[in-house]
Amino acid sequence: MSTPAFRTGSGRISLDFIRTLRWRGSAGEVEELDAPEALAAWVSQLGPYTTGIAIPPPSARALRTAHETREAVYALLKAARTTGAADCPPEARGLLNTIAAAPTPYPVLDVHGALTHTAADPVAALLALIARDALDLATSPLLARVRDCAGPNCGAWFLDTSRPGTRRWCSMDRCGNQAKKSTWRSKQAAHD
Repeated sequence: MSTPAFRTGSGRISLDFIRTLRWRGSAGEVEELDAPEALAAWVSQLGPYTTGIAIPPPSARALRTAHETREAVYALLKAARTTGAADCPPEARGLLNTIAAAPTPYPVLDVHGALTHTAADPVAALLALIARDALDLATSPLLARVRDCAGPNCGAWFLDTSRPGTRRWCSMDRCGNQAKKSTWRSKQAAHD
């Protein structure tokens, strides 16, 4: 099984996590965390753990918990962006509060002086970190800087950290580049 290339760069780990359901709500919706091995790969790639250390595949129950956590994060941030965090569905709020209470990855200084992170349960610890990040973001002034990608087929959210606050795409390499190519092609077709 090949390791998927998960999307990053949204500016917050909770936003990167909700992107694991690509093209949410469309006919082409794709579940990136379709197996325990995929969740382990996501945790290994995006978590604070030492690069190259394999995370053992979690249980099917842990995968369900990850999906439920992702959907609760999405529900919270969607509510916070529209009417306010207080309008988050109670079941999503309760789940996030419970998940956030778990221990998070903790730093360890190794014998070579390098800082690594560890956890007894790497998946549960990272889910706790994600839940805490989502709760923080939903109640932060930074929430006003969460944007929808302008890519017509994307739908991802990202934190706009640009100075003027005018970033349009979740990724210049993907959506931004595709938009520029499309604009260029349209201009070329108009000149022909």
